[in-house]
Amino acid sequence: MDAIKLTKGKLLIAEPSILGDSSFNRSVVLLTEHDENGSVGFIFNKPAPYTLSDLIPELDSTLKVYFGGPVSEDNLYFVHNVPELIPDSIEITNGIYWGGDFEAVQSLIKDGVLSENDIRFFLGYSGWSEQQLEEELSITSWLVIENKFQNLFKISHNNFWKDELIKYGGVYQIWANAPKNPSLN
Repeated sequence: MDAIKLTKGKLLIAEPSILGDSSFNRSVVLLTEHDENGSVGFIFNKPAPYTLSDLIPELDSTLKVYFGGPVSEDNLYFVHNVPELIPDSIEITNGIYWGGDFEAVQSLIKDGVLSENDIRFFLGYSGWSEQQLEEELSITSWLVIENKFQNLFKISHNNFWKDELIKYGGVYQIWANAPKNPSLN
């Protein structure tokens, strides 16, 4: 299988070899930045036990909040697909944007304009220093795939990792169907 070049917009699928890693076990990470200085991304399939209202009480919103990664877990970040509504957004890849004017986001939420199909909120982010992610790839910690999803925000977090791993077949299919903690089997 040909290796896919690391660039922002790609998805990182956690290899079964990192099952013991509490942060990245069974994770799918959207890479939002990647250059010679390092990489940044957000775990797209691990919901936190919070809604946006739990973190910002003045916003009456049931939008889920996700664990973005183990770095700066006390900060809230967001990724979206509506740059025409959120000024100062940074394009990650075709149709997916990071950040922007948070006051505009709050107004859009209060007005009921944004839904879970438009935006996802994260506590913390996933970060790698210079060459760290490349080193993790060399020891088979991640699979890198193209983001070919029409709308990444509509993908169910429940089986995202499993469904992507199954596509690789062979031993990946076995690991995709293994229990979360194989030692309890």
